[in-house]
Amino acid sequence: MFWRRLQALVPTRSKGALGAGGLQSPGKSHDSPRGHEQCASGEGAWPCGGRGLPVAMRGAARAVRLVAMAATGTGTSADIGTGHKRPHPEPAARIGTHDGTFHCDEALACFLLRLLPRYQDAEIVRTRDPQRLAGCDVVVDVGGEYDPGRHRYDHHQRSFTESMRSLRPDKPWSTKLSSAGLVYCHFGAQILAGLLGQPEDGPVVTALYDKLYENFVEEIDAMDNGIAPAAGEPRYALSTTLSARVGHLNPRWNDPDQDTEAGFRRAMELVGTEFLQRLDFYHRAWLPARALVEEAVRRRLEVDASGQVLELSQGGCPWKEHLFQLERELVLPRPLLLVLFPDRGGQWRVQSVPTAPHSFQSRLPLPEAWRGLRDEALSELAGIPGCVFVHASGFIGGNRTREGALEMARRALELGGGTEST
Repeated sequence: MFWRRLQALVPTRSKGALGAGGLQSPGKSHDSPRGHEQCASGEGAWPCGGRGLPVAMRGAARAVRLVAMAATGTGTSADIGTGHKRPHPEPAARIGTHDGTFHCDEALACFLLRLLPRYQDAEIVRTRDPQRLAGCDVVVDVGGEYDPGRHRYDHHQRSFTESMRSLRPDKPWSTKLSSAGLVYCHFGAQILAGLLGQPEDGPVVTALYDKLYENFVEEIDAMDNGIAPAAGEPRYALSTTLSARVGHLNPRWNDPDQDTEAGFRRAMELVGTEFLQRLDFYHRAWLPARALVEEAVRRRLEVDASGQVLELSQGGCPWKEHLFQLERELVLPRPLLLVLFPDRGGQWRVQSVPTAPHSFQSRLPLPEAWRGLRDEALSELAGIPGCVFVHASGFIGGNRTREGALEMARRALELGGGTEST
């Protein structure tokens, strides 16, 4: 089984963001990176130097510095720990994208390409000049052409309708791809394998490839293609997404200086940092949580005879998506409704399982009469000692002891919880 193979490969505990044993150099099994050279200046031409990642990142601060070097084109291969220089550097590859106002998708596409050994020293050429683009090794988000054989990855042409599912039928996502999604579709597994030191077709890379697309890249694809997250009028504005923050790095309409080169470098740094941080979290926190949740599911009848109450031995672990997947895999006879876990202060929480992994609705919210009450008032009404609180929406409550939290869960099962929370 896929997840059985995976559990033997993932770390069991975190050693800190991008810590030892975390992300590795994507090019460590290849030749050493090219030496530093100054590329010709001109429209959209950046200085290009060694931008490979180290063999093992030693901390978040070092990772951030490396991302900044990748975005700005400063430093040399020797500066970042390769220990070798080529006496006669090869010509740097060139990544073409459009100039002018930039967006999140091409910033991420360029960053991802530079994680590949072939493009780690690449010059970023920002132009719409067809002749200059023709001289680039790879072109993203401009040119009106999608041809992976020639490394052309634009999505603006009228004929383009590709999604992850259309290009990879084993994947479920039907969102139209942007340049970020195209680069990730074609190179994502190779990039992750290099960063993690895992086989490209292995279970760790497979799981994280899917997770990062669904929870990072797909949103960028949708935003760039103008696809709303849901039908109907939104209830509130989403103004702090990664795409929105990249957009704010462009010059303001009334700025005297309308140059976008510095802003685009900052955009690459922003998206690159967040991509690596998200990968590190999923690798070192989300994947190990799978084993904890599976063990809790298998022992659920020891917690309550209903089989609908789950007890996690540690709080704070990302359990929701694993729970839904395990329900499908194990074909549980009854849905899981409530989850118990200790908090960091030694008290206990009881939380309702949502109706979907990212939903604010609960399968079984805590009883209506308890909601918004605290401490003695709550304990007296519920008839359960040690109650601490119940959230106003009923999705979570607390008790000083495990026994008290379990009793709150059992009482919620008996009372039926009232209407769903929103």
